[in-house]
Amino acid sequence: MKTRNEIIEVLKTIKDPELNLDIWTLGLVYKIEIKSDDEIYFEITYTTPMCPFGPQIKQNIHDEMRYMGINTTDIKVVFDPPWQPSEELRASLGV
Repeated sequence: MKTRNEIIEVLKTIKDPELNLDIWTLGLVYKIEIKSDDEIYFEITYTTPMCPFGPQIKQNIHDEMRYMGINTTDIKVVFDPPWQPSEELRASLGV
């Protein structure tokens, strides 16, 4: 079974194309639930509800999990709570 840390390391390779930062560091992943060796559930969000790269990010997660050998990846996109960058992240982005 894949560990949470292994999954997080893969999420750190998936970038938001607009901000050029990974989705883990951005805080876009709200929940990771390992259901079995072959099934994982995520709750994620986007930087905005109308994020033009949302479908691409979601597909990248599916693709990377499949590459890890996880064939069933259920991804729920949520906007509650709305995404808010941390103070540290805001400083690194210059906002």
